Amino acid sequence: MERYLNLGGDSGVSAYEIEAESITVRFSTGATYIYTYQSAGASNIEEMKALAKIGRGLNSFINTRVKYRYASRLS
Repeated sequence: MERYLNLGGDSGVSAYEIEAESITVRFSTGATYIYTYQSAGASNIEEMKALAKIGRGLNSFINTRVKYRYASRLS
């Protein structure tokens, strides 16, 4: 996984991994979730990928748009 830059300084996201049709997000609590095109919608996943790459806004986006729309919880 790639470390999340957290440019805002207060994110609950610590790392992420991007795949073609999904993004895996690890939170500072250690919980890790996979969000997919099927579970959260392609446009939401693409926005999450963009936010992850710039290191800002991913946690807020998850909390307001896709919070419980994950495909699975890994830990």
